[in-house]
Amino acid sequence: MAAKTSFFLLIAITTCLITSSTSQTPAYRGRWRLLKRNIGISAMHMALLPNDKIIVFDRTSFGPSNLTLPQAKCHIDSTISDNCFAHSVEFDLSNRAVRPLTILTDTWCSSGALSSSGVLVQTGGFEAGELVVRYFQPCAGCDWVENPNGLIAPRWYSSNQVLPDGRIIVVGGRLEFSYEFIPKSSKQNPQLYKLPFLEQTRYSAKVPNNLYPFLHLSPDGNLFIFANDRAILLDYASGIVVRQFPTMPDGNGAVSRNYPSTGSSALLPIFLSRNDTVTRDAVVLVCGGTASDANVKASAGEYVVATRSCGRISITEEKPEWEMEEMPVERVMGDMILLPTGDVLIINGARKGTAGWDVAREPVLYPVLYRTGRDAKTRFEILSPSIIPRLYHSTAHLLPDGRVLVGGSNPNRNYNFSTVYPTELSLETFYPPYLNTKSRPLITNVEPGKEMAYKQRISVRFRSSSKESFNGGGVYVTMVAPSFTTHSFAMNQRLLVLDVGEVMSREKESNEYVVEGHAPPTPAVAPPGYYLLFVVVHGAPSRGMWIRIK
Repeated sequence: MAAKTSFFLLIAITTCLITSSTSQTPAYRGRWRLLKRNIGISAMHMALLPNDKIIVFDRTSFGPSNLTLPQAKCHIDSTISDNCFAHSVEFDLSNRAVRPLTILTDTWCSSGALSSSGVLVQTGGFEAGELVVRYFQPCAGCDWVENPNGLIAPRWYSSNQVLPDGRIIVVGGRLEFSYEFIPKSSKQNPQLYKLPFLEQTRYSAKVPNNLYPFLHLSPDGNLFIFANDRAILLDYASGIVVRQFPTMPDGNGAVSRNYPSTGSSALLPIFLSRNDTVTRDAVVLVCGGTASDANVKASAGEYVVATRSCGRISITEEKPEWEMEEMPVERVMGDMILLPTGDVLIINGARKGTAGWDVAREPVLYPVLYRTGRDAKTRFEILSPSIIPRLYHSTAHLLPDGRVLVGGSNPNRNYNFSTVYPTELSLETFYPPYLNTKSRPLITNVEPGKEMAYKQRISVRFRSSSKESFNGGGVYVTMVAPSFTTHSFAMNQRLLVLDVGEVMSREKESNEYVVEGHAPPTPAVAPPGYYLLFVVVHGAPSRGMWIRIK
């Protein structure tokens, strides 16, 4: 009863904070729906596969989960305790079915990415899992396949990014100031690249608070790396830093943005052109986080208020500067998810404390919409709140139908359901405001098909009951790369706005239309692999269609 009372008190406190910060009567848009009350495990890591299945896992050293493995799948390794409990599942979006999966090595605080062939590649973890590379093929009955020595260096709290040549770069990890690539170019001569930047950006030797660095592939092929409060542009092939960016400012003093002072980051939409000789503008957004020493203070019982600040910077300019703005409410451990419209959803997290076991307070239940095309004064919109706190180890992911899947929250050790912030085994979906409309477009065909080449001319046919005229715009086509989400960072997330022409009606009395344009021009702009293609009509996106570019 005490836990329930505390929970509803937190909702009242958060509502009061939001109302006072906006000075208006709450009338929030968007809505929530509980998708599955119990999937058996906590959604610490989450990925969407091209077969519309969600792969979820936490850590094998959590103790007994709420889901058992089939007897034939039980671990035979005597070093694994509770060897018949699942710590990974496949969730079917079509019928909400849960299929237990088998992971043998510890995936705690690991990383991942979807390969160009559609295989989920998952790297590192804790102790016996720190050198492991795991593979999950999207097929009926498939399970994890593990390579126990797939990495050169131990990777715990590292980040991944798919590269133009299809390889995956793995950067950082606890006390690992280096990066490497998978797959390895040569088993006889694997190479490890040193990255002093990761050591230079630590707050102190005792607090490695630049873990899970934010990675974004620049359209020029270099890699943007953000750690703590600074960033570089790296030529990863040579190991040379080609640009150092200014320190990200914050008016409230020293603020860190990476684990455990966990903020989040997203690469904003990239607008494409048929003329691939033109340098495209690429803007990175970083929001939230908290003081550099907040984790130390939280461990001693002092919960520092997180920051409201966001900064955006054009990583393709010669001398860029940070443009700072403020969210409506303070947030640490917030997820930033790119929506098909090109806007950013900021969701989950807390107002005080940091990431880690039992060191956060005052869950932020309200998502915030960051509208990328508006000016700074009108960019942010507070949306309808959830009733489920999502703190440490929560996740979020864009779904093909435009909803956002939200799961997890394990702010305490193991599976503890009796605390104020219990382990959360549910999945829920958030419906952004654009899903309130009844006139969403429907993609009926894409030419040349679901596979396309770079620069190739494409034609997208769609139906729309919108009564508004298409003259002067109102229709655009986006491609979204699916992410691997954990610890408030959606790795490999990317949204491209295609270069398309005018909308043409197929028949005078028909609601079917066609728009033509071009596929992305280069692998640096759009790494090879799977994307969800959306048509957006007057702010309402269609259901996404899987396409593959290679």
